[in-house]
Amino acid sequence: MKVREPRETAADGRVSRALAGAVLLVALALGCGEGEEPEQQAAPRRPDIAEQITTKTGVEMVLIPAGEFIMGDDAGEDDEKPARSVRLSALCMDKYEVTQRHYEALMGRNPSKRKEPDSPVEQVSWRAAVKYCNMRSLREGLEVCYDPDTLECDFSAGGYRLPTEAEWEYACRAGTTTDYSFGNNPADLRRYVWFKDNSGKTTHPVGQRQPNPWALHDMHGNVAEWCNDSYNETAYQQAESQNPRGPAAGEERVLRGGSWLDTAEACRSSARYSEPPGLADVCFGYDAYGFRCVRRTTLNTSE
Repeated sequence: MKVREPRETAADGRVSRALAGAVLLVALALGCGEGEEPEQQAAPRRPDIAEQITTKTGVEMVLIPAGEFIMGDDAGEDDEKPARSVRLSALCMDKYEVTQRHYEALMGRNPSKRKEPDSPVEQVSWRAAVKYCNMRSLREGLEVCYDPDTLECDFSAGGYRLPTEAEWEYACRAGTTTDYSFGNNPADLRRYVWFKDNSGKTTHPVGQRQPNPWALHDMHGNVAEWCNDSYNETAYQQAESQNPRGPAAGEERVLRGGSWLDTAEACRSSARYSEPPGLADVCFGYDAYGFRCVRRTTLNTSE
């Protein structure tokens, strides 16, 4: 189990380790919907301002462009190696971590240890997160992604799901190749997220710190975020290069992004952690686990 605990001896002053390779980005999706599998546009561009929508349930989402990036870090932990080129289709991602307000509105309860409507929901398991995804899909009249009994994900469905590990890192990096989406200097982290050095040992309302280049907030902190993928320490050695979805099975699920209890080292874009999907022991940082949702996009191919 790769547990998210404070890493007292971590080298917070990591030096620059820019990853090799260029990032190819293509035009932004102009809407989220249940259309054809996204096609990739030929002309690359990096948006200055990410396009955004508000869903029927009142959640703000960002339209993430299809493209290619270098996933992982050859100078990082063993499970971040080897760094490799990955190509992804466009998707919509929640601008903020799912808040307690939105979670309670759909699920009828707030499991969070620290009750604050605009803070991210926490003390939530992977299983609870995917059930929220299904409920959100149903409320918007969309086809659910997760089988209600097995919780197996149907990626062809038009509803909400957790991001794959590749989708999460791609969105977090937002076209960058540095340790963080804002550069290599961990001293700048406090301007973008809540982590061990500035959190006061608690979560904070979403969106209070600067976003990454694609207008996504709290990607490096506040709460660690569940991904859809099962965890395997050597997954990168045999992973696919096109829309990789992680191992077919595993006893643990991936967590990405830093949290309020993590050091700067653990908040890097490529850092990986994992826990059992039904974890319910707050002694291991369970109150620092949250999530955000994604869904497929349709592209305006007339551009």
